[in-house]
Parts: sequence; C-alpha cells; structure tokens
Amino acid sequence: MSALYIFLSFVMVFLSFSICGMLAMWIDRKLTARLQFRVGPPWYQNFADFIKLIGKETLIPEKANAFMFVASPVLGLIATTIAGTIILFISRTDTGFPADAIIVLYLLAVPSIAIILGGSASGNVLAAVGISREMKLLLGYELPFICALVISAIKSGTTTSLGSIIQFQQQNGMILGSFSGVIGFIIGVLALQGKLGLVPFDLAEAEGEIAGGSLIEYSGILLGLFKLTKAILFIAGPLFLISLYLGGFSLSSITGIISGILKYILILVLFILIRNTNPRLRIDQTLRLFWGWLTLLGFAGILLAIVGW
Repeated sequence: MSALYIFLSFVMVFLSFSICGMLAMWIDRKLTARLQFRVGPPWYQNFADFIKLIGKETLIPEKANAFMFVASPVLGLIATTIAGTIILFISRTDTGFPADAIIVLYLLAVPSIAIILGGSASGNVLAAVGISREMKLLLGYELPFICALVISAIKSGTTTSLGSIIQFQQQNGMILGSFSGVIGFIIGVLALQGKLGLVPFDLAEAEGEIAGGSLIEYSGILLGLFKLTKAILFIAGPLFLISLYLGGFSLSSITGIISGILKYILILVLFILIRNTNPRLRIDQTLRLFWGWLTLLGFAGILLAIVGW
C-alpha cells in the first residue's frame, strides 16, 4: 500500500466525515429544537459557523503555552480522522490487523486528551475547572467503554481484530442479539454520549456555569478545529459501535450502504432521546454512573459473554 493511497484515503475520510458529521449534528440540533417547540437552525448552520470561525482572528493568551495551545486541536483532529480511516478501510476490505479495535479505542480517546491539553495550556481559571471535569469524565467512561469492547471481542471468539469481529457477525448474526450484546451496546451508547459531550454529560462545557470550560480561550480556526473534530467523532464513534455490535456496514453495495445508514440513524436517535430526557449530571453523579452501575454492568456482560450468553 503506497503512501499516496494512504494520504488520499485520509483526506477522503476527513472531508466525508466532516460533512456527514456536521449534517448529523444539524439533525440532532433540529430534532432537539422541535422537541422543545422551537424552529431550530437551517441545514447549513454548522457549515456557516465553521466558515465564520475561519474568518475570525485567532487569539493566543499571553500566558499560554503557545505550542501546546495550537497543537492540541490539530492532534485531536488527526487522531479522529485516522480512527475513521481505519474503520472505513476494514469495512471496505473486510480485513483488518491484530488489535486494530484497541488502536481505534485509543484514537477515539485522543480528542478528549487534546481538550485537556489545550485547556491546561491556556492558563485560564475557568478552563482549569473545565479540564478537571473533562479528565474525570474521560476516566469515568473509558472503563465501561473498554468493557463494551471486551464483550464484543469475547463473543467473536476472543479477538481484538475489528475485521474478525465483523466477519463473525456476518456468519453468526449481530452480537446485539445476545444478552451480553445488549448490555455492551447500551454501555457503548452511553460512553459515546460522554465522549461527544452531549447532555447529560456536557458538564465539561456547561456554558451557563463555566462559560465553555476548557475551550473558553479558543477562537478563530483553532476553535473551528475542535468543532470539526467533534463532527468527525460524531460519525467515527457510532461506526465503531456498529462494527462491534451491529454487524458492521458495507460500502460495496447499495443494500450495504442503506443498511449502514439505518444502523447509524438508530444510534443517532438514541443520542437525541437520551439528551432530551435527562438533565445535566453533576460530576459525582457521572462518576457514580460510569464507575458504579455501568462498570458493574460491563463486568456482568463479560461474564455472560464467557458463558455464551
């Protein structure tokens, strides 16, 4: 595989995931507005916001670590795009490499780490509160998310290859059809809700409390890159969960593409329902949920997967 092919694939994923992610975020905002008896934004609102941010001046705080302040959003964007590239490559070729699911898992954690690094580099007091919450949130949802991956790996024959997990489901049916699969899927959805910073896990931003949290000092294109990273994560995260529990998706046929879209819509609807039926949780409530109930549920799912349920 040539370096040019890899680069072109990276660019293609970056462009396609950015566009699809912004459209998915618009659907989220639009349906949320309708549920609250509001009109909601037009379909191009997220694109207009990004273009507007590009035209804004980028300000770097006087006491900030300039290199880390600028590098953090770039790091998050690159890691998320690489994760999406791996997922699409495996889905297109039906082949992977050993432990690629673990690599994707770690890549999907980098955007949160980038927010923490960027906020700490800004030197702002409110940003410090935001990164404190972001760190606790990251530590909270990562353990249950790992449990979700382990459940899928055990059900697929004890493999951490995403391609092997997808092939197993193509031959034996979706892992979601088992008791442990349902548990792992629920955990995965809630963990992704936390990764995306959606209600009830938006405590790291909490505009009404800490004015944007970790990103309070960001402006211009740097803030736009963080927004773009979230848009790409809005696609890459659910596709990873689809690969683990819903049999993956195929780009080789119209039927496979439509099936993949419907699976994605299912997860998107769950995101919207969760964020519109729950208030923002406090940090202690969030940790109690992730480290308590969801972790115990994850361990129970692992045991059920071991015994074949």
